[in-house]
Amino acid sequence: MWRGRMRALALAALLLGPPAAIFAQETTADPARSGPTSPVLSINQQRLFEDSAFGKASLSRLEASSRTLQAEVRKIESDLEIEERLLTERRAAMPQAEFQPLATAFDDKVEKLREAWGAKDRELKRQRDLDQQQFFEIAAPILAEVMRDLGATVLLDQSSVILSLDRVDITQLAIERIDAQLAEAEEDPAER
Repeated sequence: MWRGRMRALALAALLLGPPAAIFAQETTADPARSGPTSPVLSINQQRLFEDSAFGKASLSRLEASSRTLQAEVRKIESDLEIEERLLTERRAAMPQAEFQPLATAFDDKVEKLREAWGAKDRELKRQRDLDQQQFFEIAAPILAEVMRDLGATVLLDQSSVILSLDRVDITQLAIERIDAQLAEAEEDPAER
């Protein structure tokens, strides 16, 4: 295991070059560029989505839908508890043959409601996945532009990086560029 880590560190060192080389590249960078100059950059994809205006709007919408669903579930659960209590009280005064269909109908009702809630919850998760997919489709050309501006040839997600310097993380720069371009597109009716 230690050898595997050492190989990964050696590979990272080869890819990134010595820190002095990265810092030297930054000092000679074009002043019009804002960010590190390195052939390899990293980004935190989760933060990129969640901290962007697009991601914040998506998450806010989904959280509101989730709260609505939770309130609906709590209300229906409360109603079901009352219905179950009444059914239990009726059980003592009813023959088993009459009670059994009522109990079965109640159980079926509860099961259908659980299935419906599960479907709504899965739909919320699917919508988040779709929003993320749409975001990254929009973000891809902007990220490519950032890479070109910074002289990079590779962009890695931080979750797959074993060791790096913070100076190659362009997450905040990417968020700013994406937000700016999306805001500009919203203002320009020709973009729609």
